[in-house]
Amino acid sequence: MGCLGNLLWFIFGGALSGLSWCLAGCLWCITVVGIPVGVQCFKFASVSFFPFGKEIVYGGGAGSLILNIIWLVVSGMALALEHLTFGLLLCVTIIGIPFGLQHFKLAKLALMPFGARIE
Repeated sequence: MGCLGNLLWFIFGGALSGLSWCLAGCLWCITVVGIPVGVQCFKFASVSFFPFGKEIVYGGGAGSLILNIIWLVVSGMALALEHLTFGLLLCVTIIGIPFGLQHFKLAKLALMPFGARIE
């Protein structure tokens, strides 16, 4: 399911989702201070392009909390809302439920990207 799911995901909306993360990364990389945040966006763009077979493990400390709060205000809410909307639309049909669940996974990632690892 992983390879076929990733292929279908990329064709039917994953490319748009990944480009959203890349756009956020490019906007963060405009400033020198935002470059580490932009690099993190590019890492998560790869998950957004091909999410099947990848798990996200959350952790982190006080530094991650502070960055997550700044991220949430600047970029996180827009990305999370995008993934939440697409997830709800896909869950309307039975065939779209696995894809909708991947969008929900990415919406959680959009809310708390710092301290998260991809496995």
